Amino acid sequence: MTKVVVFHAGREEYALPIEQVVSIEKLEGINPIPHLPSYVLGLVKVRNELIPVLDLSSILYDQRSDNEEGLFLLVIHTETLQAGLVVKEAKEILEVPKGAVTDAGLLAYSRTRYFDGVINLEDRMITKIDPEVLIESLEGMKEIRDYVYEQKISQN
Repeated sequence: MTKVVVFHAGREEYALPIEQVVSIEKLEGINPIPHLPSYVLGLVKVRNELIPVLDLSSILYDQRSDNEEGLFLLVIHTETLQAGLVVKEAKEILEVPKGAVTDAGLLAYSRTRYFDGVINLEDRMITKIDPEVLIESLEGMKEIRDYVYEQKISQN
């Protein structure tokens, strides 16, 4: 059994491994930064940590979600960075039986390398995202990671 956090982005359900989810926060106080990629809404401080805010609807569907009501910030950590993903309805922790996760043929497509598999349950299908691959595959994230690191050093 593995545990995942289930949330909505666009009209679909997605999941992230629970061990890479730091917290679920209300979306507020984003500090916009000009000239960042369109999927980056800005920076926010969570528990005294400066993190980039990534619009998952923009990444997945090329549709900005920052004007929608009831959005949440799913704070994740990867080996190189903490980031906040803007999502809808991050409300469920699900235990997934080993046999319920399957590979999908489209996972090899270069623009969706971060899809880790599909959780196939009786009444629903949930696409599982690998946060490490997601962060590493986004254009401009190296520069954003470097900026956040420099800010962290200058604050100490």
